[in-house]
Amino acid sequence: MSQDIQAKIEQLTAELNEYNYQYYVLANSVISDFDFDIKLKELEKLEQEYPQFRDPNSPTLKVGGDITSKFKTVKHRWPMLSLSNTYSEQELRDFDNRVQKAIGHPVEYVCELKFDGLSISLTYENGKLAQAITRGDGVQGDDVTQNVKTIRKIPHQLKKSDYPEIFEIRGEIFMHKSAFLRLNKEREENGEQTYANPRNFASGTIKLQDSAEVAKRPLDCFLYFLYLENRNKFFSTHWESLQKVKDWGFHISEHSKLCSSIDDVLEFVHYWDTARHDLSYDIDGIVIKVNDYSYQEELGFTAKSPRWATSFKFKAERVETTLNSVSYQVGRTGAVTPVANLKPVLLAGTTVKRASLHNANEIERLDLHEGDTVFVEKGGEIIPKIIAANPDKRAADATPIHYPTHCPECNTKLVRQEGEAVHYCPNENGCKPQIVGKVQHFIGRKMMDIQGLGDETIETLYRMNLVRHISDLYTLHEKRDLLVTIERFGQKSIDNMLKGIEESKSKPFEKVLFALGIRHVGETVAKKLALYFKNLENLKTATVEDIASVQDIGIRIAESLYAYLHNQDNLAELNKLQSYGLQFQIEEKEIVLAGDGLSGKTFLISGVFVDYSREQLTKLIESHGGKMLSSISAKLNYLVAGDKMGPSKLAKAEKLNVPIISEKELLQMINQE
Repeated sequence: MSQDIQAKIEQLTAELNEYNYQYYVLANSVISDFDFDIKLKELEKLEQEYPQFRDPNSPTLKVGGDITSKFKTVKHRWPMLSLSNTYSEQELRDFDNRVQKAIGHPVEYVCELKFDGLSISLTYENGKLAQAITRGDGVQGDDVTQNVKTIRKIPHQLKKSDYPEIFEIRGEIFMHKSAFLRLNKEREENGEQTYANPRNFASGTIKLQDSAEVAKRPLDCFLYFLYLENRNKFFSTHWESLQKVKDWGFHISEHSKLCSSIDDVLEFVHYWDTARHDLSYDIDGIVIKVNDYSYQEELGFTAKSPRWATSFKFKAERVETTLNSVSYQVGRTGAVTPVANLKPVLLAGTTVKRASLHNANEIERLDLHEGDTVFVEKGGEIIPKIIAANPDKRAADATPIHYPTHCPECNTKLVRQEGEAVHYCPNENGCKPQIVGKVQHFIGRKMMDIQGLGDETIETLYRMNLVRHISDLYTLHEKRDLLVTIERFGQKSIDNMLKGIEESKSKPFEKVLFALGIRHVGETVAKKLALYFKNLENLKTATVEDIASVQDIGIRIAESLYAYLHNQDNLAELNKLQSYGLQFQIEEKEIVLAGDGLSGKTFLISGVFVDYSREQLTKLIESHGGKMLSSISAKLNYLVAGDKMGPSKLAKAEKLNVPIISEKELLQMINQE
């Protein structure tokens, strides 16, 4: 009896999965909606009675039902980096020139529509959907697997094929315009808050805690990039992988194109700049990727984005309104940003009252006058900005707007560093927004994550002259008599705050380094620096060249960090923080080396290899005591060269007389131990 039930459940599961595949992937309806629903209800009833036989990826899960109290945070196996953007055809040609210079000849590109939705990473194990993770901060995201299982275009179980045992595929979850308008109208009629655009609706939906509610909202998904170990052994190009994953059962956009030149790319861009309005969903640009995987590896990554891909953003909706005034904001790094205060105007579904003017160059370029009529766009459909003024509507006696020469907060003369467009207030220890901003940054969730402290509390502590430096936080326990005088700040709040400050002393070195708010030192850069230099003392003694030799750390970051660490005020602050018990060295884990034959030697890997991936070679070198560098310099002992290595690296290595060895020669060096 039970065997018959199990067989029936397996049969219905297989049938319904096939119908879903035919309908949602191949757009082929082989069964009526009524008959499909009858079979689905039959399966649902059997699963309720015999839950032990339910498939973890049953088609009944597409109707939802699971409640999630809190989404689990999961680290991405491969970081979900963002793409660099451009709105200029010349910048696209510049991108192509950089690629050709690095590779040595023209390359093929794959052009794809840039869907305006929510990025998602799907992991499949043995053909079954195992996990769905949002982009999050690029390093880690939320596990939204149960919600994603309700999206009919995403297969729970792949058809039998030649897919790898485990892989990740990435894509974009979005909502069609018609569904957005219909659902927004329903929310409005029900007195509920409406969403500004389909992207926000899709993003809000996937984070709902009730998957049954998610299932009621029609989400769609396009998949567009494959990740797996030793990918080059399966595919040599991105285009080849796209065709293959479609065969596996994934929903791939039919509008992607393989282009043989940058002129083909621009033709694709021009076509979709107009044709995008005919689509049932929103796109905000075109993504351009180098097709050959080996060239992608050769081009590599910056700290934030791949060097082998970029996106061309379409120009956004434009409206006309009045410039009421310009105010100036001083940030925690001292950067002075002009902000346009506008007569409120509706733009791309939201009311816009303010727009960034970026810097003095922008004010000069726009030739802004008080009371000007201006054209406003949303750059990248997100941040409003002034595109131009309308001189035909300008009053004859209108006064030109000039960028200030002194800080609007502390009246210190502004400085402008060579090669930068931004003006800075150098009075970092005496300018209120910088002091408050630095401390607010320090306590933030991604930095020291000090519980019991918020931005408003920091403002209050500054006003009471209790906090003028980050280190002052660690003396607050001595000032309880003053803390109790703060309005709406009781004993429990004070206890929680002091406990949070004390607990922050255990935060790891990379968190502290990021929290200090050093210009150009973000979260990823701080992690790389901490892992490379191990402790603050090593960082203090490092030269600009030493810092710049760390993988993905450029000269600007190196110069900024060096300047920070050679400022006497900053050193005094660091000494105080060290004395209060903050962590300024990484917790060394005992590493058991496979050998030490490469100890004291530095390596750089470039090109494509036969038996190992570049990641595997890196681990192999480090496990035998070797050290990896990110660029070719006089400090490099060996360049490990594979196939399709960039000519510029080869030329530089030869010029500096850096020995160039093969994968085989590297293995021989290790075996000689």
